[in-house]
Amino acid sequence: MSVNGEAVRVRAETDQTDEPGWDVDPDDAWALAVVATVGRQLRLRREAAAMRVGEFAAAVGYGEDLVYKIETGKRIPRPEYLDTADEVLGAGGLVAAMKEDVKKVRYPKKVRDLAQMEARAVELQLYDPLHIHGLLQTPEYSRALLSMRRPAYSTEEVERFIAARVARKAIFERDPAPDLSFVLEEWTLRRPLGGREILRSQLEHLLAAGKLRNVELQVMPMERYEHAGVDGGIEVLKFEDGSAVGRSPAVANGRPVSDLRQLRILELRYGIIRAQALTPRESASFIEQLLGET
Repeated sequence: MSVNGEAVRVRAETDQTDEPGWDVDPDDAWALAVVATVGRQLRLRREAAAMRVGEFAAAVGYGEDLVYKIETGKRIPRPEYLDTADEVLGAGGLVAAMKEDVKKVRYPKKVRDLAQMEARAVELQLYDPLHIHGLLQTPEYSRALLSMRRPAYSTEEVERFIAARVARKAIFERDPAPDLSFVLEEWTLRRPLGGREILRSQLEHLLAAGKLRNVELQVMPMERYEHAGVDGGIEVLKFEDGSAVGRSPAVANGRPVSDLRQLRILELRYGIIRAQALTPRESASFIEQLLGET
């Protein structure tokens, strides 16, 4: 068998048809529609090329079962699968171009919905009592944090979540830029998840983010006797038309709310938390001090 043939054989034998992270969420109607459309296009092009499933599977180097699942909309095709299929079918880039649509449905629906709201917001007020907020995490810190989860995520799931968080960071590049306010808990800045080097890099990233003119970072010291954030995290997103949406475990069981009364409660709590935390200048000095100790 040739080297190329051997590579195809090994790839087919190690094909992880049922590996987690590439399934279609049955409750995600948009993802189901996208993956079904991509699968149908792949099947039509394969049939137009007069290739049986077995022939096509051998040509692209994946198992027949995976080909069936992708063509019937039960599996999300990998980017490299679409690239190879494009070459085998002579599609001239039309199949490979579907990677952009597939890329979007790779992100969990709740993350995708949140990213869409963040992309429209002109002001964001964000407080996470448990972790450094996802928008501020470095990829290395995110990976270390996600690796702590029990039962453990698969490697594919970890990379999927990291990709989603990195995609959300496009908010920092918007023009005009939205106003971003973060309150960080001191203890989240001290715990060396993943090791000291990862923490140092994360602290340096926070200092750089805090220098952006549209970003305010504040640290809540552990020594505070009063703390309005004991009921959990807060997210308030405000939009250009004057509307807003908020979320907190203490309000509506964590579901997004737009009711003015509930939003007023969230903004009141967030305002008190900000008043109790260090100022942005004091917070920058505090993070620099932590960096020196790490």
